[in-house]
Amino acid sequence: MLACGTLHAQPGAPKANDSTTPLHLLQPDYPVPYGQPKLEDVTKVLDRIYTYLEANTPTQLIDKETKKDITSGGTFNQNAIFKPGDFRLISYEWGVTYSGMLLASEATGDAKYADYTNKRLQFIADQVPYFRAQVTADPKANTPMRAVMAPHALDDAGAMCAAMIKASRAGGVKANLRPMIDNYINYIQTKEYRLADGTLARNRPQPNTLWLDDLFMSVPALAQMGKLTGDKKYYDEAVKQVTQFSKRMFNQQKGLYMHGWVEGMTVHPEFHWARANGWGILTAVELLDVLPANHPGRPAILDLLKAHAKGLAAQQSGSGFWHQLLDRNDSYLETSATAIYVYCFAHAINQGWLDPLAYAPATLLGWNALATKVTQNGQVEGVCVGTGMGFDPAFYYHRPINPYAAHGYGPALLASAEVIKMLKNKTFEINDSSLQLTQKSK
Repeated sequence: MLACGTLHAQPGAPKANDSTTPLHLLQPDYPVPYGQPKLEDVTKVLDRIYTYLEANTPTQLIDKETKKDITSGGTFNQNAIFKPGDFRLISYEWGVTYSGMLLASEATGDAKYADYTNKRLQFIADQVPYFRAQVTADPKANTPMRAVMAPHALDDAGAMCAAMIKASRAGGVKANLRPMIDNYINYIQTKEYRLADGTLARNRPQPNTLWLDDLFMSVPALAQMGKLTGDKKYYDEAVKQVTQFSKRMFNQQKGLYMHGWVEGMTVHPEFHWARANGWGILTAVELLDVLPANHPGRPAILDLLKAHAKGLAAQQSGSGFWHQLLDRNDSYLETSATAIYVYCFAHAINQGWLDPLAYAPATLLGWNALATKVTQNGQVEGVCVGTGMGFDPAFYYHRPINPYAAHGYGPALLASAEVIKMLKNKTFEINDSSLQLTQKSK
């Protein structure tokens, strides 16, 4: 709850009332910092996350029984695994983290962030020949490189593929990532299950189910492939997927997506799960980043982004966070979705897609909230763990939160980096106690 400022009169002082005191200037008791963050403070948050991740995501093979280091160029060891850290190096969450590190270098000019990504993508590429025979012999086995070399879900493919293409385009990684990129794209294009009209789908938890999450697990990779190759077919497929998901799952009145849609349901329970809506708006942003200006699908994607941003902004809490179920204010406040929205709002403002007067204050309020969840050692707190699909509220209300939920780190990096860009290009002021974008008089 937000508390109002209270006047405490000193003994013998004139009575404080509306006639003697500017009550409108009383300072509220905000639950998170209010106002424009300092550029150096945003950078410190970014750096804390980097330092923690650099220390806790090793790039080394070890023998899972002896725990001794293994050199990948030698004779193959059946017990070889990636040395365990706090997070997995080839998960979709880490695809987002790799992209976040690349953006952090772009925003700050500090190469160490991109080096984090380049070092790990190099490590992954180096393991392909070492593990090739093992993965080929049993593509379904839970071997260290199975998700890279033999993906069997969009979760395996899309985010990692997009990050690899971004790293390749940036030029900082020396490894040839193209074979892995092509393998991922081949999975998305030819192997993932689809509805009759070609919409990417799953057969869980029910037959012919659309997961909003799958927009992000496919479309950014397709869009980046279009940018990498110049082949229009990838852009066309990306636009098609967004369009066909949205006509089924986007609530035009609320400006929000439902989490899941099942072809066999006569009624579709709408649970507007925050992180899935994050994947939805992040997909639109990533697509617009590379979709050619003259592509016939671009105006509709831009309109969708604006409608979604308006719906999300209307659901922001007074503390700056968004709720686990966006339109249910008794559900808990969740960090990863808040970070995604902050990034998407800031990026859309920086690109000229959203009105900064309308959205910049909400963006900074969200970042100030996010910053309170980054600990001094760089962990991101308040993040919902991995979540399937449910059709009752209790399922979403009571999902655990954990600082080792990998979903929080990439979005926090993206949000911090993009806010840095915004603060470099725009100025703000406190006008009558509220944060406002500064405008020059005409």
